[in-house]
Amino acid sequence: MTAVLDRVHLDPPPVRPEPSRWRPVAWALPPLLLVLGFAVYPMARVLAESTVTDDGRGLSTWTEVLASAQFRNALWRTIEIAVASTLGCLMLGTFLALVLAFVPFPGSKVVGRLIDTILSLPSFLITLAFTFLYGTAGAVNALLAQLTGADSGPLNFLNTPLGVIAAEITFFTPFVVRPLLAAFTQLPREQLDVAASLGASPWRVLRTVVMPEAWPALMAGGSLVLLLTLNEFGIVLFTGAKDVVTLPVLIYTRGIVTFDLPGAAVIASVQVVLSLSLYCGYRFLFNRLLGGRRAAVDHTR
Repeated sequence: MTAVLDRVHLDPPPVRPEPSRWRPVAWALPPLLLVLGFAVYPMARVLAESTVTDDGRGLSTWTEVLASAQFRNALWRTIEIAVASTLGCLMLGTFLALVLAFVPFPGSKVVGRLIDTILSLPSFLITLAFTFLYGTAGAVNALLAQLTGADSGPLNFLNTPLGVIAAEITFFTPFVVRPLLAAFTQLPREQLDVAASLGASPWRVLRTVVMPEAWPALMAGGSLVLLLTLNEFGIVLFTGAKDVVTLPVLIYTRGIVTFDLPGAAVIASVQVVLSLSLYCGYRFLFNRLLGGRRAAVDHTR
């Protein structure tokens, strides 16, 4: 028995093998290959295709496309629709989120679930619904024609930029509502009660207490909507707005209809640069905003 105990005390502890230096590389390699294969390679291929010319390779296609009036009009039309849709989503989404969060009413949870349901629908369904409701032969025009005795209804805006903007606001507003609701649920109710007990009006509480806390969520939702509307194709296509030519529509026209792949690649490269620039600007502003707020909190402490 004594020999066994002496052996237990005398035996050295087992030596743990050193972790392999290649293990982090092995873990990082699969996602890196996925990013290279599904993101970097397609963009590099599009960029390479944009330099193809009749004589080989060069920048003549870039010069031709960027100098064309069709490209400039499509670029400004894209920015116009994206900015207008984003502003509409911000206003409507903020109003809906405030009502759902702070104005309890019967059926508020059902309304919230319905708003979430829109996120799972394809965008062209919203356009079809708009056609059935507000089209020249839609339900609203038929009702107005019966009430006024006219041969046709007065609504005829779906084939215009206004129709595209209205459909995009309807579809993308939940992308603003959802992060705002999440931010409102994190807001301590004690702050609202204290502000109200000190005599602050509801508008002042909203301006000084609620919205400063929800500003990052509002900024995140608005940036996401701006990115999505900048690249939206289905809504513009299904509205049948022939005069509304955006960059995605122009890419489709030159790449699929006229089979001008180098020209389509040039426009697609511009679209990628716009999207990446917007994303980088959003990250910069978001980090600056959060950094300023953290510094203010640390200073008060």
